[in-house]
Amino acid sequence: MKQETVFSRYAIFQTGGKQYQALEGKTIAIEKLDQKAGETVQFDDVLLVKKAEGDVKIGQPFLSTPVKATIVKHMKGPKLVVFKFKRRKKSRVKRGHRQPMTIVRIESF
Repeated sequence: MKQETVFSRYAIFQTGGKQYQALEGKTIAIEKLDQKAGETVQFDDVLLVKKAEGDVKIGQPFLSTPVKATIVKHMKGPKLVVFKFKRRKKSRVKRGHRQPMTIVRIESF
């Protein structure tokens, strides 16, 4: 009997111009969504679904099965420091930025 690995069942979907791996029951941080915490969201741009070892479906460009998730909370990402410096000109600019993100829990795909 072959034992299933941790990543034997997953999907790849796209939102906010980025691609994410969806594992059922896991939480991931994605680009900010406009829905409130606790709401259910559905991602229709599914690129790949792997259900078992030999059962892989690849979209051309997308699959018809959506990824369903629940919004856990909204938060800001880590602070990124942008430091601009021009030598011999006494020019220094330091700015910071925190990207807003949404934490979602994958329910099914």
